[in-house]
Amino acid sequence: MTATARPLGFRRPGAVLLAALLFAAVASDARAFASPRVAHPRSASGAAGGGGTCARPPRGLLASTPLCTNRRGRGGSSELNMSLRPAMDVTLKVVQSVRGGSSAGEAAAASAGVGGALAELASTPSSLFRAALVSVGVVVAALKFGPLAESSSDGATLADGTKEGQNKKPAAVKSLQMRFLAVFWLLRCADWLQGPYFYEVYASKIFNGAPATLAMISRLFLTGFASTALFGPLVGRMSDQYGRRAGTLAFSLLYALGAASTKSPLLWVLLAGRMLSGIGTSLLFSAPESWLVGEALKTDKGGEYLGETFGLAYAGDSIVAILAGQLAMAAAGSRGPTGPFELSVGFLAMGGLLTSLLWGENKAELSGDTDSKPTIREAVDVVKSDPKIALVGAVQSLFEAAMYIFVLQWPPAISKAIASAYGESSSTPYGAVFSCFMACCLLGSTIFGRLTKSGVSTESSTSAMLVSATLAMGAATFASTAGFAGAATASAPLAALVAAFFAFEACVGMYFPSIGTLRSKYVPDSHRSVIMNLFGVPLNVLVVTVFLSIKRLGVDGALSVSTGALALASLSMLKLRSMVSKADTNAAMA
Repeated sequence: MTATARPLGFRRPGAVLLAALLFAAVASDARAFASPRVAHPRSASGAAGGGGTCARPPRGLLASTPLCTNRRGRGGSSELNMSLRPAMDVTLKVVQSVRGGSSAGEAAAASAGVGGALAELASTPSSLFRAALVSVGVVVAALKFGPLAESSSDGATLADGTKEGQNKKPAAVKSLQMRFLAVFWLLRCADWLQGPYFYEVYASKIFNGAPATLAMISRLFLTGFASTALFGPLVGRMSDQYGRRAGTLAFSLLYALGAASTKSPLLWVLLAGRMLSGIGTSLLFSAPESWLVGEALKTDKGGEYLGETFGLAYAGDSIVAILAGQLAMAAAGSRGPTGPFELSVGFLAMGGLLTSLLWGENKAELSGDTDSKPTIREAVDVVKSDPKIALVGAVQSLFEAAMYIFVLQWPPAISKAIASAYGESSSTPYGAVFSCFMACCLLGSTIFGRLTKSGVSTESSTSAMLVSATLAMGAATFASTAGFAGAATASAPLAALVAAFFAFEACVGMYFPSIGTLRSKYVPDSHRSVIMNLFGVPLNVLVVTVFLSIKRLGVDGALSVSTGALALASLSMLKLRSMVSKADTNAAMA
């Protein structure tokens, strides 16, 4: 079989698609996360501010978390309509340098041009984050599609697209990946669509002749969280018992009912909708993954490709999130704040239909010789009997708790840093920041895929990721306090905060495929869904406790709690890695 020569540069059509998606996100005026009607709280403590409205965080579990997004007006529209040419100029120069072929003189001239363009790009917060988005996108494209990706794989490229010495992926595995990803991305898109307008859809309600208060919206938020914590283990057990396909269909139905409830002006209907959405969230983050792992274990060599499948799932999820923001903006412009929720129902229907057509049913495999159905008590006993499972659960609970606390606190932290660098009247481009976060998540999931293909164990890469996340959050905590009070320039806190937040979001991008792979290795299929939901109980308790104590903690205190949780997650992962390494050494010596 002869090798096929390929030119240097970006070698795959996927690079063109990725570039198009990134430029579409940058050029969209970031209005998918903008709502002009309601002022948001500057922080979860309820301190009033006029800088924006609240939007959903970048994670599906917090279907109810209000996040702050930029408010039109206050002189911000001129920033949002700025030309993208400087960013494109910088991008083209960076791509040219990545592809190679420039002389020393051309490189020096390009360097000078880039410096001038960067100064122009940093003139406003909006242009700064747009440039950052393009820059992260270029790095992702170079890592995934460019010469760096090619040089990392040994052997020539063969006519069928594989490498010499590389096993061809079985057709059954490809089929499984396609069936799973098609459903997963549709359901995740439905989830993301609701996020940007969560706050506004409830803030637009009138109760007893008065607009909904922040306290009422917070109550709705906590209702969704509480239902996830209370009913998660129960619905996880039912998913294991009656089938993961059925659990995924149940998610589509419950989440659609929750979305439809936003059309009602009645408080009890809204509360019931939030409860249904919270239960649905438990299913979204357990049933599809459990179905995938169950099917992979029954597919020839399917288990070997689970890490790759999780990497593809969450890399695509980052792009889906950006696109969902644009769709939400269009739906809200046409139908008002309930428009994105109405559109979400359509995606849920499509996801449910594909689930019915493409997925077969699989249930938890019963352990031992018993015919009894999985129970919550048995799941607790399984966790207690194996310290590896408990350590995986500790990593999941602590990291995700830190992540959701961060989600609640990054808007006021970024806003404060931008005000320090650009002046109190500066508008914070929350939508552009959110898109940057999603691009960083895509970078993280891409790095995970590269490490997996390079043979790095998930335990090792996850340990390094968690340590990096702890350092990043610690740096963000320092930057948000008086740590930069004596900085030489007013922009130092913003630069440090943005760098730390971007690094943390890259770790988030690595986390989800990593934890999915770890759960597939250590959590038994007999109680997979219920155990995954049990891990969510301490997570929700910690986040709600911080949320209720935010007046005393403040932004700095909340980020400190997040740093502490990440440090404990790092220790748990290092302990797991040590146990696995010791077991492997003993097995090799036996």
